[in-house]
Formats: sequence, C-alpha cells, structure tokens
Amino acid sequence: MLMTLSTTHTPATDLGFILHKHPDRVQQFELPFGSAHVFYPEASPELCRVALLLEVDPVALVRGNPGGQGMLSQYVNDRPYVASSLLSVALGAVFSSAIAGVCKKRPELVEQHMPLTVELPVVAVRAKAGLGLVKSLFEPLGYSVEATSIELDPSQTVSQYAYLSIRLSANLTVKQLLTHIYVLIPVLDNSKHYWIGQDEVSKLLRKGDGWLAQHPERELITLRYLRYQKSLASTALEQLLQATAPEIVEQTEAAEEAATPEIRQPSLHTQRHIGIVQRLKAAGAQRILDLGCGEGKLLRELLNDVQFSTVVGMELSTRSLAILQQRAERLPSHQRQRLSLLHGSLLYRDQRLKGFDAAAIVEVLEHLELGHLPAFEQTIFGFAHPKLVLVTTPNREYNQLFPSLPADQLRHRDHRFEWTRAEFAAWAERVAATYNYRVTIEPLGPEDANHGAPSQLGVFEDAT
Repeated sequence: MLMTLSTTHTPATDLGFILHKHPDRVQQFELPFGSAHVFYPEASPELCRVALLLEVDPVALVRGNPGGQGMLSQYVNDRPYVASSLLSVALGAVFSSAIAGVCKKRPELVEQHMPLTVELPVVAVRAKAGLGLVKSLFEPLGYSVEATSIELDPSQTVSQYAYLSIRLSANLTVKQLLTHIYVLIPVLDNSKHYWIGQDEVSKLLRKGDGWLAQHPERELITLRYLRYQKSLASTALEQLLQATAPEIVEQTEAAEEAATPEIRQPSLHTQRHIGIVQRLKAAGAQRILDLGCGEGKLLRELLNDVQFSTVVGMELSTRSLAILQQRAERLPSHQRQRLSLLHGSLLYRDQRLKGFDAAAIVEVLEHLELGHLPAFEQTIFGFAHPKLVLVTTPNREYNQLFPSLPADQLRHRDHRFEWTRAEFAAWAERVAATYNYRVTIEPLGPEDANHGAPSQLGVFEDAT
C-alpha cells in the first residue's frame, strides 16, 4: 500500500520539517498489522516527494479477528494493496505531529499554504460510485482530481469494487491535506478493519474540524466513516451542526436583514431576544436556562437584568463554549457570578437541567433532525420540565417574502426543516398535552397579513 506526497513550494524541503521526517533517512514504524516505511524518492529545493509504504502482514491482520468477518475474513484479500483504513491508521501513527499541527523547529510552516500533490496508486471505490464519488468528496475541498481506472482480470469473478489510481492536487496546508486523506480514504473504501465505537465519533470530529461541517457531502462522509452505525452517525451529525452555530446565526441573521431592509433597528435576531426577555420578566422567572446558547447573545441580554439571579447557558459545540468562556472572564464580577456555562446536548437527560424557572430555546429546533424531536421533547418537557419553556423557530410561510431566497429553499443550509404556522402549532399543542403544559403561539418580528411573522414563539407554561 503506497501513498506519495509532493510539493514544489520553495524551498520544497520544508516538507521534511512539517512532517518531522528527515529527507536523508529511511524510517520504519511497527504497527499491529505490519510495518510502515517513510522515505524520500526526491528531495531538492524545487521538488520534494515523500513516500509512505505500508507492508501489511495478513496473518497479523486476521489474528485479532477470530470471528472471521468482513475484510479480515481471508488471509489473502485486496486490503494489503488498496488504500484503506489501514493507511489512515498508518498516517495517524507516522505523521501524528503534522496532523496535530505541531512543528517546533519551524512553527510558521504549520499554517503555510503550499502546492501539494498526493498520489494513491490503488484505491477501491464501490463500482457504481466510481470517479463521481472521488470528485464529490475532494473537489469541494479545493482539489483537482485525476483518476485512471485499473482493469481487472476478466476471467475472475466480477468485483463489487472499481479500482482507481488517483492524483489529488491542491493549495493547502499539510495538516489540512493529511486530515482530508485520513477521513476520506475509508469513506471511498466504505470499510474498516476494526470495530466502530463511540471513540470513532470523537476521532471523526477532531479530524474533520474546520472543514467537515461545511462539506456538501458531510452526511455521506459521516455514514460511511462510521460504517452506517446510525446512532453514532446521528450523534456526529448533531455535533457537526452545533459546531457551526455561530456562523449559522450570523449568516441567517444577515439573510433576514437583507430580505427586510426596512427593518434596521433592532435586527430580527435582537427582536427575538427582546421578546424572550420580556416574557421571562413578565413571568417573574429568576433561574433561566438558555439551551443551545451559541455565541451567547441572549445570555448577554439576560445578564443585563438583575431579575435573573441565575443564568445558565448550555451548548454542544466545544468551540463555542471556549469562546464564551473567554468572554465570560471579561464580564463585570456581578454578572460573571450569575453565569454558568455547560457542555451538553438537548437530546439526553441531564440532572443539571432540573429545577429552573424557565428555559429559552431560540432558533435551535430547526437544526435538529425530525427523528430527534421525540428525544428532545422527553429531555426538555418531560425530564427537565421547567415551569416556563420559550421556543422560537422560523416561519416557513414568510420565506417567500425574501427576494434573495429561491422558492422552496430553507433559510439556511443547516436547517433540517422549517415549519408553517399550522405545523408549529400542531407540534406545540401535542407536546403541551403530552407533558402537561398550556401553550400559546405568538409572532416574532414584523407581521405580513398573508404570511405572518419571520419567526414564531411557542410559550409553554406548566399546567400543574
């Protein structure tokens, strides 16, 4: 199994510093299923090419798989020759510092974009997918894709795979390229040589940080990487969507503002927060949850009012939480003492969510998969059961008033759905009846006589 990586960056031998592998040496690394060798076929100031050669020991590969399942079931198969998850494991072991973005001798090279070319002599792709799948995975990341089909012996049984030799070229950092290859090679192969568990979700999110959430094929990538383990894939996709929360808020708000130029002060996003704060004050609520708090705009509004003695923001995105923690450290002490930040999901029971006067869930619902709504309902309305729950979500009927929004398109690419006023009311009434709440629906934002307001607010009050 072979992969080469080359650059014409000047001087090209900077590649050796980034990879922590000296061009004048041949290095060998022992792995559970064989040996990895790193060497440089060419290393000059004009062109530097490094090769990763993986020698797979079929006996070692099968030894840890007594059940004899899948790609490990035979002592001789195509795995020793085809770029697969075995190559990803080798990349992670051999180039761990480069993938982590560590270069102690030349730290400035970590963020250096340079012309890079990776060549994989043999890649297995499901026969029906072929070159189209390779392009759909790599072209959105900026790669130029070249592929040559490898003909099989026609006398042998027809394979379910097509075999390609691929060449990928792009102007990226080495870290970016290695993480792309690490994730996408097993996706092409659609198979892995080890058990898929929860730790694979964390691995995917780490390696996909900064690019996977925006990739147009993120669902396909996630499903294939996790071998169609749907519960794991759902968890990963949920976290990917949450990780883009700050960008989602900003882009959605900008789109709404551009579509309604007469509404300048305050913005639609601010109007939602004003409506939430007014509702909370009128109810006399003091202990408040902001669930899916994102970049913390509502938290700031709540901390500005001394009525709210305890303000808790919960967010799934660790990146957003890190930003919020930094901002919290700059708050005046009387505000900082009232604020707590939690890492958590809206889909799982959490004892920390119990005992609050009210919960605000602002423009979050539409980022959940419809299939996850029952878990959301049970967690928030059933288990946590605040006295007051305020839920806002876009009104799909209003979308046609946005001149820049194509017909039948949702307000943002990360919205999983958007409800009409009737659909939201039907959902809210069912939830209220199930969990012993009274509910009223209110418009948020400027109302149109035919299409309603941009957002709709569900006010759920405990009926006990």
